[in-house]
Amino acid sequence: MDFFLGMFTNQAGIMLMIIIVLALGFDYINGFHDAANSIATIVTTKVLTPFQAVLWAAAFNFAAYFISLYIIGEFKIGNTIAKSVNENFISLEVIFAGLVAAIIWNLLTWKLGIPSSSSHTLIGGFIGAAVAHAGGFAPGGVDVIVYSKVIPIFLFIFGAPFLGMILAYFITVGIMWICRNSNSHKCDVWFKRLQLVSSALFSLGHGGNDAQKVMGIIGAAVIFYHVNVDMDPSYLVEGVDTFKVFVEHWWWVPLASFIFIGLGTLSGGWKIVKTMGSKITKVTPLEGVAAETAGAVALYVTEHLGIPVSTTHTITGSIIGVGVTKRISAVRWGVTINLLWAWVLTIPVSAIIAMVVYYLIHAIL
Repeated sequence: MDFFLGMFTNQAGIMLMIIIVLALGFDYINGFHDAANSIATIVTTKVLTPFQAVLWAAAFNFAAYFISLYIIGEFKIGNTIAKSVNENFISLEVIFAGLVAAIIWNLLTWKLGIPSSSSHTLIGGFIGAAVAHAGGFAPGGVDVIVYSKVIPIFLFIFGAPFLGMILAYFITVGIMWICRNSNSHKCDVWFKRLQLVSSALFSLGHGGNDAQKVMGIIGAAVIFYHVNVDMDPSYLVEGVDTFKVFVEHWWWVPLASFIFIGLGTLSGGWKIVKTMGSKITKVTPLEGVAAETAGAVALYVTEHLGIPVSTTHTITGSIIGVGVTKRISAVRWGVTINLLWAWVLTIPVSAIIAMVVYYLIHAIL
């Protein structure tokens, strides 16, 4: 308690508290922005009402905390986010500007009903602000970006939806072959029930993936504060994993991150539900099970590898995969191409917004 009271006696401590509040606010926005990812198919197939669906998804978003903590045993994605920028170019102003940019882009795309990536806007904002702070991409020959962390994230802009699409295609074909001689009405009833399971699996993946991204940003801010402001010896031991020290000392941050993403999901994001559930392709209960299962598997694989991916991209690719099993024309490729443009533009646009915010902060202060 004394530590937190002490933070309010210096400018850096106040800035850190503002960043934590903003980050949890972004986490909440991420929840309602991405609610459609795990509920779109069960809403459009009328398995659950919209309110029941968001309640179901929110519960499993939060349950992912216990899986990450007790089963996986670590928060790999949070660690990746925290270390995506060279620590020499991180400051509290950088993190603040990156968060503001991410919130602006997320709210704008939510308003327009575009299912863009909350994770990529967060990473884009963080990188853009750090580059602005450094005065360029490689000042003095030192890279601002930790490419070993960031390149896999860039590759999975396309890799995640492609993986989801391939998995969904083969899962759908496999299910159709197994059920080829079954009564269609009975199958429909069973797949509506199974959608509850597949949606829960995907919501677990969504919570485990996206809540950790906010943890990573808060972690980067806390680590900077402890290393550069209060010179905490726990963070200054050579070879120590500072992110693990952060998780041990600031145990409430992971818990709060999962709570806030669950609350955001509970608020829903109905415009994006419409885009995901019906504009890409018409989805039946069978196809909903296949898409959500494929998306969940893709999220679990990437979480195990510690690669932050977009749950939006993943489920979109999965929905395309089930659409292709009917015929190529069953997918509304015009809508898909528009989504692809939003995906490609998210990181650079977020980076530019963050640069502007960073320069404005310094102009004002």
